[in-house]
Amino acid sequence: MLDFTANLSLLFTEVPLIDRFKAAKQAGFNTVEIQFPYALSTAAIKNQLDAHDLKLVLFNVGADDLLQGGEGLACVPEKRVQFRRAIDQTIEYAQELQPEAINVLPGRCLDNSRLEQYLATFKENLALAVEAFSPLDINTVFEAVNSHDMPGFIIDSGMQMLEILKQLNRPKLFMQYDIYHMQMMGEKPEAFIAEHARKIGHIQFADCPGRGQPGTGQIDFDRVFLAIATSAYSGWVGAEYKPVGTTAESLAWLMQGKRE
Repeated sequence: MLDFTANLSLLFTEVPLIDRFKAAKQAGFNTVEIQFPYALSTAAIKNQLDAHDLKLVLFNVGADDLLQGGEGLACVPEKRVQFRRAIDQTIEYAQELQPEAINVLPGRCLDNSRLEQYLATFKENLALAVEAFSPLDINTVFEAVNSHDMPGFIIDSGMQMLEILKQLNRPKLFMQYDIYHMQMMGEKPEAFIAEHARKIGHIQFADCPGRGQPGTGQIDFDRVFLAIATSAYSGWVGAEYKPVGTTAESLAWLMQGKRE
């Protein structure tokens, strides 16, 4: 049986973020993840987790202007100091909330002549993140994002993630494998997960195209969920999609997935 977690940044957006913890619990989730929790205090989040008997398993280091079309934070050479401040903020939240993993979004390079410099900066910052989070017994993960939705993203394939893991060679560094993004790039998620499951620290999913819930696109989620369940992967599977209709209407996949 798979262990699903609700991404509160995309699910239950019918209500404010502070109310999505309760909504997730009522929908049948015992764990949640948040892209960027920093709009809420650690105390407010902890109160919601305790009140609804939930665990927060994952959140991201701040990414500056990435979601607004900018280059983000972790790969930009001129933002090294800002990235270190973001790490300090993340540590404050992690000490209180104790997630299992923290995600570092690589970001974009909008000047291709500087791509190698951006990649080098990202690897330096990723190593810094691992050093910061490992003493808290928290894994660091990083993800590839498809370059159709986010042109210029510096890591957009599973093979690139594997190469970075090999180069950095840190025991508490893993991939965050997003099925939607990698399907958009033409990868075969079932085969990749089966082969590289032990190097994956977190999995997220949405259907493709469209990034809606299972059943709104072309992915066979019966096969995908079965591939995850029969692989060596033992972590969480995050529902990070944009519901078509209400979130409650989008959850027909949940009971099927729990049976796999």
